[in-house]
Parts: sequence; structure tokens; C-alpha cells
Amino acid sequence: MKGARAMGWAVLTATAGLAAACSSVSSAPPSEVPDGNPERGAGLIQQYGCASCHSVPGVRGADGLVGPPLDHFGSRSYIAGQLPNNGQNLQRWIRDPQAVEPGTAMPGLGVTPLDARDIAAYLFTLE
Repeated sequence: MKGARAMGWAVLTATAGLAAACSSVSSAPPSEVPDGNPERGAGLIQQYGCASCHSVPGVRGADGLVGPPLDHFGSRSYIAGQLPNNGQNLQRWIRDPQAVEPGTAMPGLGVTPLDARDIAAYLFTLE
């Protein structure tokens, strides 16, 4: 009986650990942005105000309805309907959307190259 109880606690502890791991952002960069920091990118999405226009899974308060939802971003074929979805293009779009698509509703927010890299890394974790 004692062994079964210990085994039950071990299973419960392991299950809780797996649930916690599933709800956190992986710190491993995606292949599209190999030097990026996805955890930092999630925080930057809040800092730059992206959440006021976009809904972004895993980012608290990111439930904006102005821009498109960014769920499954890593599985998308195009950015802004015209750029192939890859790390370099996404960073370019994040840094200067008006240069990519003049007149787009997405404003330039003064995102630095380092910050764009990390935001892109986070978005590519959304598959």
C-alpha cells in the first residue's frame, strides 16, 4: 500500500510538472530565428503595445481586435499577405512595416533590431 501511495504522488508530481512546462514559453530559439530569445520576445510584445491591436496566445492581456490574431503564426505562409514567412522578413516587417507595405494600418513602433529578433522568435513558437 505504501508503494502504491508513493507511486501515486510521483505520477501526480510529474503530471503537474508537465502541465507547468506546457504553459511556459520555451527558451529555445526556433530555427527561423536561431539567435532569438522567445521568452524575452513575449515580454516585448507587451512592452511595445502589440497587444492593443493583436491577440497573441501566451501573452497576458494580448486580446486586441484591430490587427489580425497572431495564433499559429509559425505555420503561416505569408506576412502581411505578401512576404514569405521567414525570420528575416518578419524582423523587417516588425521594424518598419510602412517600408514593406506603404499605408498599412500597422504603425512603425521604433522596434530595435534586437527586439525585433526576439519578438520574431516568440511568434515563430506559435504553431
